[in-house]
Amino acid sequence: MDSREPSPSPPSVSRDWFFPAPSPSFIHHTPSHRHHLHKPPTRRFSTYPKHSTSPLHTTSSPSPSPSPSSSHHDLKYAGFRRRTNFSRHYQRSPTPEAAVSSSLPHKKCDVSDDKKLSLNKFKEFSGGRLKFRWQMPFLVAVLIMTFSSLVHKNISLHNQTNDLQAQITKLNGRLQACNLLQPIDFDDLDSEENVEIPNKRLKSISLIISVTILSIPFLFLKYVEYISKSRSPDNLKEEASLNKRIAYKVDVFLSVRPYSKPLALLVATLLLIGVGGLALFGVTDDSLADCMWLSWTYVADSGNHANSEGVGPRLVSVSISFGGMLIFAMMLGLVTDAISEKFDSLRKGRSEVVKKDHTLILGWSDKLGSLLNQLAIANESMGGGIVVVMAERDKEEMELDIAKMEFDFRQTSVICRSGSPLILADLKKVSVSKARAIIVLAEDGNADQSDARALRTVLSLTGVKDGLRGHIVVELGDLDNEVLVKLVGGDLVETVVAHDVIGRLMIQCARQPGLAQVWEDILGFENCEFYIKRWPQLDGMQFEDVLISFPDAIPCGVKSASCNGKIILNPDESYVLQEGDEVLVIAEDDDTYAPVPLPTVWRGNLPKALFVPNSLEKILLCGWRRDIEDMITVLDAFLAPGSELWMFNEVIEGVREQKLIDGGLDIERLMNITLVHREGNAVIRRHLESLPLESFDSILILADESVEDSAIQADSRSLATLLLIRDIQAKRLPYREAKASQGRKGSFSQGSWIGEMQQASDKSVIISEILDPRTKNLLSMSRISDYVLSNELVSMALAMVAEDRQINNVLEELFAEEGNEMHIRQADLYLEDGEELSFYEILLRARQRREIVIGYRSGNVEKAVINPPGKMEKRRWSVKDVFVVIAEKE
Repeated sequence: MDSREPSPSPPSVSRDWFFPAPSPSFIHHTPSHRHHLHKPPTRRFSTYPKHSTSPLHTTSSPSPSPSPSSSHHDLKYAGFRRRTNFSRHYQRSPTPEAAVSSSLPHKKCDVSDDKKLSLNKFKEFSGGRLKFRWQMPFLVAVLIMTFSSLVHKNISLHNQTNDLQAQITKLNGRLQACNLLQPIDFDDLDSEENVEIPNKRLKSISLIISVTILSIPFLFLKYVEYISKSRSPDNLKEEASLNKRIAYKVDVFLSVRPYSKPLALLVATLLLIGVGGLALFGVTDDSLADCMWLSWTYVADSGNHANSEGVGPRLVSVSISFGGMLIFAMMLGLVTDAISEKFDSLRKGRSEVVKKDHTLILGWSDKLGSLLNQLAIANESMGGGIVVVMAERDKEEMELDIAKMEFDFRQTSVICRSGSPLILADLKKVSVSKARAIIVLAEDGNADQSDARALRTVLSLTGVKDGLRGHIVVELGDLDNEVLVKLVGGDLVETVVAHDVIGRLMIQCARQPGLAQVWEDILGFENCEFYIKRWPQLDGMQFEDVLISFPDAIPCGVKSASCNGKIILNPDESYVLQEGDEVLVIAEDDDTYAPVPLPTVWRGNLPKALFVPNSLEKILLCGWRRDIEDMITVLDAFLAPGSELWMFNEVIEGVREQKLIDGGLDIERLMNITLVHREGNAVIRRHLESLPLESFDSILILADESVEDSAIQADSRSLATLLLIRDIQAKRLPYREAKASQGRKGSFSQGSWIGEMQQASDKSVIISEILDPRTKNLLSMSRISDYVLSNELVSMALAMVAEDRQINNVLEELFAEEGNEMHIRQADLYLEDGEELSFYEILLRARQRREIVIGYRSGNVEKAVINPPGKMEKRRWSVKDVFVVIAEKE
């Protein structure tokens, strides 16, 4: 042993295995061993080292001998010791021989013990209660940091290369300057080098910041997942997990705030540009501003990264371009969704109607087609108008149904919107406050439910904050609900009770055949209708002179300013127009008439004083209507005392009387009529044959209450009843046998069968309540019945009241039991047979009877002429002609 070497110190028991003490042979070596220094010592990490037969392998402390073999084996043994045992005690061997003799068996025993100890420790470590819930975040962090270090190393090498090139360039410049003997300021060069050092540090920091920002979302998600899993099962039952709550808040933010999605996309774009700019600043030599702009170009156009050079810039540019593609894909999706949503809202009628002075219709029913037709005709003189329809239906379905209507809109635009009239937001969408008229249609079905909904609609309309510019026209199904609707709506509301209007029209038309056609002409806008206008030049004139002052119109009444705007229908001939009075006329349009200077008209006298007393009548009601008690009350006021009213329906007689009493009818207070009850089905022939059909003056076929919800079914039932009654009447006529004897040689043709029914119609009047307009053509062609087209007449009344609410007062008086009404008068009441008179002369003669003649019907034609032209022209009249007049009820 060399005495110059110090004795080795005993190894420490607590020394860390990862930093072992180096062998003395690597610290102190003689020059004789220098030829072994070129071979570096190797560390063996295997648990099972290679066994050597050399006697120098020992478990004792390293020998002080400086032999290379000893140092080599000791180093290998140190590596083995670090893997197997952390707290072994070292022993000194007294002699090398004893060490050699005991090395092999003792080494084998120690190795086996170390194996067992290592295995036990591994099992204890793996089977412990420690749970690595942070494995995934840790793994992600390690991968990110490894990737970052590799990128940073690559970038550093690239920067070092650039620095070397820069230094070479500077040195070349200095050499050239020395060769040219030009003075060079080396202080400036040193300052430039000193400036580059902070720039390099800044680039490294920016690269680390960009990688850290990209790692934050992954770490946050893993942390949220870890927190969610770490909660106990009891807490999970009571409270939602953290990731669910975060997802819920994000969902609420995106759904509640309308601009949240574009805002999130903008933030993501700015974040991508910022992080990408920082990363580019760390891997390139450009300035931060240039890197930010370059990042934006990569985001905006993914093809710009093709010009990048170097691994780092290319990797960063590809990442930014990929993020830009995602950003623009999301932006494209948002734009597509916004456009699709806008078109979908337009298609479904969710957009706002920016109009004023339009007519608004709320609801949908079978009357809508006739109503639109009448409004289009009314707006034709103004060059067309705007009609907005809002109902709880799909906009496309409404437009398709309106397109199927076979009439000309005459430049009137119909706009459909889907919505509920009970929601103020939907009413605002159709500009309800700027509409000049609002029509509330009754729904098909139960009358009480329909009226209840109309009442809620009126309440909603009165709650509009901006107020209403126009008036409200409400269609009701039951007369009893009219008071409640007017109480809620006040002065804004005008009501049209459909059942009541049709019932009264049926009664008037049954007593005066041909009046239905007159009402169609007056209520509709196709011919002549009511208009009210002020004419100052007529102030101070008597009403009789006003009658002959309009060659293109017929005055019917006066709106008196002295009576608070009350309309006086058929005033006295001595009434003098005062300042502020307006004249009610029947004219073709509001701009087609004007007063002229008073013409000279021969008054003349009536041929004779005729008084036509009311005669006894016998009327049959087939079917049961909801307001039949109101019809009975009106008939009792119109008919002469002693008249009979037969009621034929399927309601049991006892139940029938109770229904009439519940409806408010006091049977004992009927003064002029007597009720006769018959029970049966109106579509069964044998039931009808039990009635004296040939003895009735008028027969009213009602749309039965049991089928009134279906217009087609109700009309089919009414049409079948009409044909059965006419056939029974034709077979019971006195001249039937003569007709039959003429036809015994052959069967009756279709024309002769209808001919018999037409002859039967001359003996009695049948009025059928028709709901579907398509049934009108059948009755018009056969001419076997006078008819009332209920839906069309109600639509006409609604349109007329919507155009001018004052007309509702006129209609109410014409339909009421008291006051004035329309009559069909025979010509012999005003002239002699063959007498030549002008229409003005007949008009003045009728004033002697306190009547106003508004038209006539010649004996050889079927349709009456209302407001005839050429009122000063004389023509020859016949006693078979009839006149249509407005007169007080007799």
